[in-house]
Amino acid sequence: MSAEIINLRTVRKQKQRQDKQKSAEDNRLKFGRTKAEREAARRRRDELESHVDGHRLNTGETPGDDGAA
Repeated sequence: MSAEIINLRTVRKQKQRQDKQKSAEDNRLKFGRTKAEREAARRRRDELESHVDGHRLNTGETPGDDGAA
């Protein structure tokens, strides 16, 4: 009879790696966003920033300019 010798430490580490990979995959599915979602959010943020910038009042003065020199 021939028995296969198993290093239990190696088996334990492999199991931990598999569990970690499974957990990472679950998190990617749960919290991750697709490229299209990221791009849509970026475009929306850019549109909002340009909208706010377009409504900014220009008084011709620089902030902190009190006229004293």
